[in-house]
Amino acid sequence: MSEREILEVDVLFVGAGPANLAGALHLSNLIARHNEAVAAGAHPGPALGEIQLAVVEKSAEIGDHGLSGAVMDPIALNELMPDWQGQGFPVESEVTGEDVYFLTPTKKLRFPITPPPLVNHGNYVVSLGDIVRWMGAKVEETGAYVLTATPAVDVVMDGGRVAGVVTGDKGIDKHGQRKANYEPGSELRARVTVFGEGPRGTLQKKLGAPGALGLDRPAHPQVYGTGVKEIWELPAGRFPRGHVVHTMGHPLDTHTYGGSWLYGMNDNLLSLGLVVGLDYRRPTLDLHEELQKFKAHPYLCEVLAGGKVVGYGAKAAPLGGYHAMPEAVADGALFIGDSGGNLNAARLKGIHLAMKTGMLAAETIFEGLVKNDLSLAQLGTYRTRFKASWAYRELWGGRNFHQGFDGGVWAGMAFTGLQTVTGGWAPYEGSTTAPGHTRMRRLDQELPADAVKAIVGQPTTAKKFALPDQLEKLSDLYHSGTIHEEDQPAHLVISPDDVTSICNDRCKREYGNPCQHFCPANVYEMVLDATAGGTQLRLSPSNCVHCKTCDIMDPYQVITWVPPEGGGGPRYRKL
Repeated sequence: MSEREILEVDVLFVGAGPANLAGALHLSNLIARHNEAVAAGAHPGPALGEIQLAVVEKSAEIGDHGLSGAVMDPIALNELMPDWQGQGFPVESEVTGEDVYFLTPTKKLRFPITPPPLVNHGNYVVSLGDIVRWMGAKVEETGAYVLTATPAVDVVMDGGRVAGVVTGDKGIDKHGQRKANYEPGSELRARVTVFGEGPRGTLQKKLGAPGALGLDRPAHPQVYGTGVKEIWELPAGRFPRGHVVHTMGHPLDTHTYGGSWLYGMNDNLLSLGLVVGLDYRRPTLDLHEELQKFKAHPYLCEVLAGGKVVGYGAKAAPLGGYHAMPEAVADGALFIGDSGGNLNAARLKGIHLAMKTGMLAAETIFEGLVKNDLSLAQLGTYRTRFKASWAYRELWGGRNFHQGFDGGVWAGMAFTGLQTVTGGWAPYEGSTTAPGHTRMRRLDQELPADAVKAIVGQPTTAKKFALPDQLEKLSDLYHSGTIHEEDQPAHLVISPDDVTSICNDRCKREYGNPCQHFCPANVYEMVLDATAGGTQLRLSPSNCVHCKTCDIMDPYQVITWVPPEGGGGPRYRKL
C-alpha cells in the first residue's frame, strides 16, 4: 500500500513562474466574476461553487529561481490587470532610451537605426523575481494554495490521461537511504494539470519523449540559449535608469549565436548579461568566461569602473520559435510559457507571452468548468484561442528568426532584415532542424593536433582574469545565494556506466569534457585521480543554479537534470 498522501484539487499549476501565476490569477478572477453574476441574476447558469486551485513551486520562496533579462512588454499585463500600476506591480523603470551596438574587440559601432524587434518604447525594465513574488501574493489572496519547496518529480497517469503529479520526497541521503527526518512526497491529483515549469521542464521533457505522450516535434526540436547574468551596483549617475543597451559581436565568434544586454535599474543597479545559443560549435566555449570577456571590453570597463557585483545567475531559454513549439495540449494537461516554447527570440522577450498563454489556459479551463467538461476535446480549444490571439501572430512573425543564424551572424542579420519585410517568411521555411547539441564539433575538428593533445586529460583549472571586474565561477556563484542540502541524492543524474565509458573516456578524447566549460556554476570538474591514472569527473551538485544547460548541451545526452530536495537552489534577488 502506498505511503503517499493523496491530495485532490480541481486545477493544479506546476511551477510558479509568470505563466502559471497569471493563469491561476485569471482563472480565480473568472470564477469569482461568474459566481457574482449568477448571484446577481445576470447569468442563467449555476454557480461553480468552491473550485480549488493549487500552485506548486520547487524553490523555497516564490521568485528565488526567477531570472530573466528583463524588459517586459506590458500588453498581457494590461489585459490581466488593467490597473496594475495602481496596484503596485513592481517595475524598475519605463524604458527611457535605447542603443544597439555591434562590438569589435576594442570598439563599439552604434546601429544608426534600432532594428524593429528591439524597439522598446512603452516597455518596462523589470526583475522577474520581484514580479512573481508580487503575483504569488495576489494568487494567495484568492484562496488558492501556493506550495513552495514542493518540486514535482513525476506525473500521475490515469490510463492515458494526465491526472496530477508526485511531489519529491524529503530526508533521503546521498546513498538513497531514508534519514531520520524522512518525509514522503504526496500525490497531487487534479482534473487539469497546467505545466509551466520553465525551459526544459523535467516533466514536460518526460511527457514529450517518444513512447510517452509524444509532445515534441521530431522535425523541429527545441533549440535553447543560456543567459549568464550579473547585477552590478554602480556609482550614482553612471548608467541611466531605464536605459536599454543591446549588443552583438564581441566576445562571440561569427559562428556563435548570441548577444548581450545592459538595463538600467533602480538604486544605481545595472542588469548585465550575455545570451549564448546552445547550438554553438566550439567544445571549449565557456559561458561564464565569455561574460568575463564581454566585461573586459573598453566600453564595459568604462561603465563598470568603481562598481561591484551584487548578484549572479544563469538560465536557459527556448529560442526555436513557433516551429519548435511542442504540442501544448494533452488529455488532462496544458503546457504554457517557456514549457510551451513561448518566447520571441527576435525581441528577446517572453514574459508577456508567458502571461498570455497562462490567461488562455485559464479561459479554456474556465469554459470547461462551466460546461462540466474537461475532456481532451475541451482542452483542445486552447489551440483555437491561441491561434486567435496576438501571441500567435507575434510568434508566427518570428518563426524563422533563430534558424537564420545557422549560417553564422552575417547570414542571420541578413535573414532578419528579410523577415522584417516579408512578415517572417524565409527561403528555408519549414526546413527540418536538429537539436542544438548535435552542432558541437569534436576537438579534432576545431583545433590543431598539438592543441588537442594539450587539452585532453587535463584537470579543470579555475580561470584567473587580469581585471578586478572579472570573476572566476565560484566567486560569481557566491552572489547567486545558492544553497542545497549536501546529504541528498545528486540531482544531476548520470549512470555509473556512462560516467566510466563516456565522461571519463570517450567524451574526454572527443570533446575534452565540455561540461566543465558550459556549466556556469562549476558543477562539473575533471580532477586528477592517481588510482585511475588520469582525470575523472567530479560532480558538485550543491553549486547548481538550475539553469538546465548540462541537460540540454551534453553531446551524448547522458545528463538528466531532476529537481533536488524541495527548497534547494539559488536565492536570486533582482535577477
